[in-house]
Formats: sequence, C-alpha cells, structure tokens
Amino acid sequence: MTTTPPRLVPLLDQFDFACERLLRRLAGPVMDSGDGGDTRVEPMTDDEYFWEPVPGCWSVRRRADGPGPRATSLDGSGPWARDAAPYPHPWPPPVTTLAWRLSHLTEMLSLRADHTSGSRSATREDHPVSGDATGAIAAFETGVAAWRQALLGADDAALDAVGYCSYPYGSDAEEPFLDIVWWVNQEVLHHGAEIALLRDLYRVSGRIRRI
Repeated sequence: MTTTPPRLVPLLDQFDFACERLLRRLAGPVMDSGDGGDTRVEPMTDDEYFWEPVPGCWSVRRRADGPGPRATSLDGSGPWARDAAPYPHPWPPPVTTLAWRLSHLTEMLSLRADHTSGSRSATREDHPVSGDATGAIAAFETGVAAWRQALLGADDAALDAVGYCSYPYGSDAEEPFLDIVWWVNQEVLHHGAEIALLRDLYRVSGRIRRI
C-alpha cells in the first residue's frame, strides 16, 4: 500500500473539504455555512440545473437540438452534451449554467483519473453528460472518488514526475504532477464558488422579478 507523501496531505485534505462542501451545497439537506453551523439546503432541481440567468448562456443540451449561442460543438457522448468551441474561445466568455459547470468539473475529474491510473484513453467524446440534476450530482460524486483514488496511488516520486497524468486537454504533459493536483483543487474551489452563487441567485430570482 502506498503511503501518502507528506506534500500531498494538505492538498488532499483541501480537495476533500472542497468536494464535500460542494456536494452538500448541491444535494443538502444541510451544508456548512462557513462558521461551523449547519444551513438548510434544498436539493438542486432540474429547473435550476438548466436555469439560464442571462440570455446566451452555455449549457448542457439535447444533442438533437445542436449547440447554443456562440458554441460550435457539443462535447460528450449520448443524448445530452455540453456547449463547446475550439481555442481561442469566444470573448467575452459566455455565462455558463449550473449544468455546464458541474459537467465540466465531472469530466475533468473523471478523465484525469483515467489518464493517471486508468486506461489513459478516455476522451471528451466518450464521456457521458447528465441530462438531469440528480444524475449530474451522482456523476460528480463518482468523479470525485475516482480522482481521489488516483491521488492515493501517487508516491513521492510521482509528485515530481512530469507527465505522470496524461490528460490531453491541459498542460499535464508539461507539468509535475504536484502542480496538476494543485490545479485540480483550484478548479473545484473556484467553480464550486460559482455554483454556490448561481444557487443563491436562482433561489431569489423569482423575488427579484417581482421587485
């Protein structure tokens, strides 16, 4: 059994905390309010999952409907997929829905796990995209577990190895694995914060329209 390298421990703890907090924000019934207390949270609904706070959002869509505004393709396999465009991406960047952000995080975690300790062959085209909130939360939880398991298999030498993760959609082939671990954490943290804000805005959106 691989012993967790001391350098990895704080990053693993941060990842665990960020993912647990995000999952509670999505599924409830309570979440950490930030001061150690519990705040009641309603599970995300399908309406909220697809809610577009402004016109022209990127989202998850039925493949048969085609890409959304300024998107040129749909990433994913199956009947649902996520708006996308090749680099350089549209400017200014489109606002993205809860569905888009959660799908992006899930894909990133699942594919990086595969390219670290799996078949090293998974692609965006093969990755399933969820067409409902419950399925998206479950898929995210599975992706979290897969990436965490990949981290537990890394020894101290692996943390310094360039290309230890062969994920083809980032700088993984050019960076020490420890830098990639840090990058994944900040992705979960900043997209988790965006998701939390969108949940707050959705919760009060009816009230805003009535003012």
